[in-house]
Amino acid sequence: MQRFTAPYSSLPEETRGRVHTENGLDFRSAFARDRDRIIHSQAFRRLKHKTQVFVYHEGDHYRTRLTHTIEVAQVARSIARALGLDEDLAEALALGHDLGHPPFGHAGERELDKLMKPWGGFDHNAQSLRILTRLEKRYAEFDGLNLTWETLEGLVKHNGPLVNEEGDPVGRYREHGLPEAILEYVADHDLELASYASAEAQVAAIADDIAYNAHDIDDGLRAGLFGLIDLGDVPLAGDALSQVLKLYPNLEQDRVVHETVRRVMSAMVNDIITECNNNNAKYNIRNASGVRKLGRPLVVFGKQMHERNKALQSFLNDRMYHHEKVEEIMARARRVMHDLFDAYMNDPKLLPAGWQDGQARQVCDFIAGMTDRYALEQHKRLFDLDPLFR
Repeated sequence: MQRFTAPYSSLPEETRGRVHTENGLDFRSAFARDRDRIIHSQAFRRLKHKTQVFVYHEGDHYRTRLTHTIEVAQVARSIARALGLDEDLAEALALGHDLGHPPFGHAGERELDKLMKPWGGFDHNAQSLRILTRLEKRYAEFDGLNLTWETLEGLVKHNGPLVNEEGDPVGRYREHGLPEAILEYVADHDLELASYASAEAQVAAIADDIAYNAHDIDDGLRAGLFGLIDLGDVPLAGDALSQVLKLYPNLEQDRVVHETVRRVMSAMVNDIITECNNNNAKYNIRNASGVRKLGRPLVVFGKQMHERNKALQSFLNDRMYHHEKVEEIMARARRVMHDLFDAYMNDPKLLPAGWQDGQARQVCDFIAGMTDRYALEQHKRLFDLDPLFR
């Protein structure tokens, strides 16, 4: 069956290319090659033991960064197909969006940002760019993965423009306080930080929100942080739960949870597809460049779904992310990050060969690349102490 291609889809044959020219034939499109390179990267494999909400030792069925990323990619590809967008680019962006996260989830990122304040702070999006353009060392002719402009642009700007006005990369961009890693890169390869990214990048970003909400309902219930009854008054989740209980009054709880979550996801995906099609009919966007110049996001929730999503996120924020059980574990995780950073800064010889120049950014790169498990192992080795289990 021939697939529909939207006029505003990114076209791999029209890519702005890669920094390093590569010769040779390939049956894959440029965006498919990007996707495959991300999957085969070391940073992608490390997501297996990086925290989403629960540290890896707490249970085999909770999401990790890797399983979350795979779920985001599935949602992104489904939306992209329905909208006639480039599925490979949407999938590549979804697979690469979390590569820069340090161990221990958002708590680890906040701690590393605090520790790095004297040296420009830490931002996981900027770290993803560093990984993909510098820190991955696999190819003979270049550092990084040499991804296309569209993939790098989408990873940096998937949440929208980084600045409010056009400017030269090393001039006005700097005035906006952007992370140094982004400034350094766009000085040589401008990613047009004042415009929106492609429709595919916007799809990957909103697929991240959908996956977060859906699987956090599942994980929160599994962990006992809240109960099914608590979802009753939560917009979107409560409606889905009511439908399931009405259709299947005697269904066991695990199946009730799954049926509820899948209805939440379906409602959000269908709303996005409808709203995006309505937006395109309204603005009549004729090419991918038109998405970047629109001045507002194209791929969004409708007004009602936006409000329902905000209410669901507020519930999860209060009842899950700030639950005392999660807060307690994350406080201990922050101690691990702090102890390791101080140790490596005070004695660079503790670092592996090739990482021992004593620069704060290199120490940051090393710690950010750790899995939860490796960070705990190193803390145990250096301090004979595992604060996560005390």
